[in-house]
Amino acid sequence: MNASLVTLPIFPLGTVLFPGGVLPLRIFEVRYMDMVRECMNRSHPFGVCLITQGREVGTPADHESTGCMARIDDWDMTEPGVLQLRTVGTSRFTVIERSVEANGLIRATVELIEDDPEVPVPAELAACSVLIRRVIDDICAREPEPARRILAEPYSPDAAGWIANRLAELLPLSMPSRHMLMALTDPLRRLALIHEILQREQVI
Repeated sequence: MNASLVTLPIFPLGTVLFPGGVLPLRIFEVRYMDMVRECMNRSHPFGVCLITQGREVGTPADHESTGCMARIDDWDMTEPGVLQLRTVGTSRFTVIERSVEANGLIRATVELIEDDPEVPVPAELAACSVLIRRVIDDICAREPEPARRILAEPYSPDAAGWIANRLAELLPLSMPSRHMLMALTDPLRRLALIHEILQREQVI
């Protein structure tokens, strides 16, 4: 098998996960409890894809073909039968082929998308870097414990792709718009679009 092809369980959700993004999850369906157990036992991620038709529970939903892998960083069970997860996005992928198992779990062969290169922020987009630094300072002041923050370390306020991802998570965008931004492979294009939105909303 091609080294860039991997097999993942897929969790279709009504949200978009970005590389480096934090996604808290509340797991209670048997198929996803089994999925989480498998992933933790093997130290493997699972895939998160935005739902295009259907729901998060019940019949397996249709979903976008581009998604992001989720790494399980922490878990807790505060009530019987309900698992609380803290996951962090890693690499993006494109679904090549998918199948649905007897229990309703989707499993897919996916091709990994190259991670964003470390691209510095050009002068015309510098306001985005200033803004994300203010956001980081505010979050750190409010929550001293890194594992409880809505932004996962390490912070990269000088990297265009990282800034674009964090601002896309924080802005009140539609999920299709978020998915479009997540799927863009050019981090400078992604940041430029975010910059346009911030200017239009008079945030910067």
